[in-house]
Amino acid sequence: MAVSLKQSISDVLRAAGSLSDNAAAQVSGPVRTGIDLGTATCVLVTIDEEGAPVWIDATPTAAIRDGVVVDFAEAAAATTRLRARAEERLQRELTTAATCYPPCVGEAESRACRFVLEAAGFEEVSLIDEVSAANLALGVRDGVVVDVGGGSTGVGVFRNGSLELLDDRPGGGHHLDLILSGAFGIDQDEAERRKREGSDGEFLSILRPGFERIAQNIADLTRGADDLDVHLAGGALMYPGADSVIAAFLDRTVHSYPNANLITPLGIARSVA
Repeated sequence: MAVSLKQSISDVLRAAGSLSDNAAAQVSGPVRTGIDLGTATCVLVTIDEEGAPVWIDATPTAAIRDGVVVDFAEAAAATTRLRARAEERLQRELTTAATCYPPCVGEAESRACRFVLEAAGFEEVSLIDEVSAANLALGVRDGVVVDVGGGSTGVGVFRNGSLELLDDRPGGGHHLDLILSGAFGIDQDEAERRKREGSDGEFLSILRPGFERIAQNIADLTRGADDLDVHLAGGALMYPGADSVIAAFLDRTVHSYPNANLITPLGIARSVA
């Protein structure tokens, strides 16, 4: 069943997460599709005409680094697989989609992301920055929206619903993997696996410097906006306790959300005209 937009965003995200493991919701009207070409995972979200998720899928990929396509063939192949599965489950052809780019990479430099979707068979492709996409899902009018991906931390300051500041800094999930890799003498793939499976927060003390680095980036990029709450998006900060570390470092109210890795892909889909 499609997720009702009358629910809170947390309820929407919880229900959206269940779509990752189940059959697609039934939908008869127009749909829109967003694809997040992430550093570690490529995520596809399809929504109905009301903006509610009806299908979610993901596949591991290392074809993107800091918003730059480093393996075009793999990125296109991963996107093609996701599109084919979505079309099979939804019983319709998907020809229009959007994808995103980190704030400081810029749309011109991110044209390769558009080309990836075109190579996967999408005929009309649009681009949006990650932070603006995240806020299309969160709907923050006054606050700081932070999208932490694999390679960077994007920050947007919103007042009265308008984006006043947009910037990003290096530092994200990939850097957290490096911390675990060094601590245990393991490769980065194994570090990523342990981080994802560490649901009880057993590595929080080891990862704390990485989370505090992210918090410092947020502080540096939001000087003069200390009165605003911080809203966290992105899979890199889904680790248990990460939000508390960031809140303590910033001494500010920090909001985290279930299935935060789906926030930006959901917003990307909602950006499609």
